[in-house]
Amino acid sequence: MNNFPTPDWQKNSDGLLPAIVQHVNTGQVLMLGYMNMEALRTTIETGFVTFYSRSKKRLWKKGETSGNILKFVSVSVDCDNDALLIQAIPQGATCHTGNRSCFASDESPLETIGLLIETIRSRSESDAASSYTKQLLEGGIEAYGAKVLEEAEEVVRAAREEGKQRTIEEASDLLYHLLVLLRGQNVELSDVAAELRRRRNQQ
Repeated sequence: MNNFPTPDWQKNSDGLLPAIVQHVNTGQVLMLGYMNMEALRTTIETGFVTFYSRSKKRLWKKGETSGNILKFVSVSVDCDNDALLIQAIPQGATCHTGNRSCFASDESPLETIGLLIETIRSRSESDAASSYTKQLLEGGIEAYGAKVLEEAEEVVRAAREEGKQRTIEEASDLLYHLLVLLRGQNVELSDVAAELRRRRNQQ
């Protein structure tokens, strides 16, 4: 549970502050809403992102009608103490148009990787026997470990002999299988990032 932050609710006469929602796994900005102190407290206590609706004049849980909720992960306050950054995990489309985000933009490379991680997680939790990802995970380290070794060799061969496009294709295969391995070993990408930060700080 996050400690309750202390933004300056008096910056605006209505006691509302803008709250930007970001996908915790992909970094994608999902939407902008407004929160008062009660909305933020409800968000933290329930684990579901809740705003204050300026039109309805009441608290509004995102997805209360559509079912496309935002699972709360963390909150931080900006340097002026008058805006909130909410990190969340969306369940379904965030935008009423059916898009993942209310902001139309091209998918960034980090978003692509984050969405692949989510797909792998979803496959791992499904009962789809035909899922290649599920079969790899059920095969354990012998299955997905062998594929990582195989694809790593093929990336090097492509780089040496087959050109840029084949290198891209084989690198994509390697990245996918490496992410499956991490899932199978219960290692989050955030764990790897923490280790990279530790090494960077030692340089």
